Amino acid sequence: MQIREFAEADWPQVWPIVREVVRKADTYTYDPDMTADEAHDAWIERPPARTVVAVEDGRVLGTAKMGANREGPGAHVATASLMVDAAVRGKGVGTELCRYVLAWAREQGFAGMQFNAVAESNTSAVEIYQRLGFEIVGTVPGAFAHPELGRVGLHIMYCDFGDSGDSGEVTARPHPSAAPADLPADPPR
Repeated sequence: MQIREFAEADWPQVWPIVREVVRKADTYTYDPDMTADEAHDAWIERPPARTVVAVEDGRVLGTAKMGANREGPGAHVATASLMVDAAVRGKGVGTELCRYVLAWAREQGFAGMQFNAVAESNTSAVEIYQRLGFEIVGTVPGAFAHPELGRVGLHIMYCDFGDSGDSGEVTARPHPSAAPADLPADPPR
């Protein structure tokens, strides 16, 4: 499998993956009725951000997009989104795409990567992300309307790149979860 930059000629294979994931409405917060043009505008990034495809024997198996999570003072943290063809889920494509986006973000000099809205019911994705160094830093209860489970939480996940040495492996550094010592435990009301 090769992961490479998206080319416009890939869209006829990328759109069915995006369409299936979005219409299923169990992992992403996109409108399930989005059109191909809307999906293209939402998924295909412009430089310096990037969209890639995972390809094997000319077949697109999955896709990812990546860039800065926010502009301005938040631009030092990256974000990414990944989608995998249903026919090849569970075969490592998502893991390799996640490794790719993490490596890309490190090479671009980002301090870490944040996933803003991971449905807590998407346990396979959560497991992959945690295995690759992400931590759940917060969960918004009931923020995702799952079509079968009802309202479930949306995790905010973060991977702090910290110091990883020269191995090239992504190493998470524990995310501070407590308030600094000089702040009161309970803010005044």
